[in-house]
Amino acid sequence: MTARRLISSGSAFEKVGGYSRAVAQDDWCWVSGTTGYDYAKMEMPEALEAQTRNAMNTITHALNEAGFLLQDVVRATYYVTEASMMDAVFPIVGEYFAEVRPAATMIVCGLVKPEMKIEIEVTAKRKA
Repeated sequence: MTARRLISSGSAFEKVGGYSRAVAQDDWCWVSGTTGYDYAKMEMPEALEAQTRNAMNTITHALNEAGFLLQDVVRATYYVTEASMMDAVFPIVGEYFAEVRPAATMIVCGLVKPEMKIEIEVTAKRKA
């Protein structure tokens, strides 16, 4: 059994909320719910499409830092604030997951800040 590894994206929320962007152990990696925050510009874009791409890029970076690939994702959960957002989100996440095809769920709900339109979490299992 390998040691549990904590991955940080540098978000202030991680320290305040007491969580990690991702936790990796053995052949598994769990990536926390990730919003569309742009860490390079330190801002939340208005557009749902930009938020979705930012979330997926942050997730990809966290997976890579933990020694995993996007292709290792076996489960994805998408949280959106309106059901109609599916039409914009699916083509974008489909670009990332077209060949991966993880088990997935989309949930319509409120998010913790009004500017947040999407949050994505994934679970990855390293292929043998």
